[in-house]
Amino acid sequence: MRILFDIAMNQAGAPRMMKDIASSQGISEKYISRLIIDLRKAGLVISVRGSKGGYKLARYPKDITLLEVVEVMEGRVNIVDCVGLPNVCEKVPVCAVRRVWSDLNDKIRRALGEVTLQDLVDNQRQGRRDGTLLEYCI
Repeated sequence: MRILFDIAMNQAGAPRMMKDIASSQGISEKYISRLIIDLRKAGLVISVRGSKGGYKLARYPKDITLLEVVEVMEGRVNIVDCVGLPNVCEKVPVCAVRRVWSDLNDKIRRALGEVTLQDLVDNQRQGRRDGTLLEYCI
């Protein structure tokens, strides 16, 4: 999320170089280079070659949800295995709690799907204007 956020916050300029993302986010370039592969494969970022190259968002920040990012990087959101893999437990057909887990899981996914990268950018910019410091790490 921090990589995408950094690119979004700086997207008005040239493509964002990995070393600049690393510096501003306090993440090693080596780690970013591993994560950026998945972000590229998912169509969230594109690479721009050349001396002024780097990374840009592949879509507008308003079109990238937190749910999409979390699921690209971590896999489908499932708070317990039986929600995503119904055959993982023999008690699924008679489990009284599974419906609670499933409903809660749906709410979490819906909440993550309602927040966009643009919302984070807007919140950060608003925080800078009113003097508060907002944290966006997940």
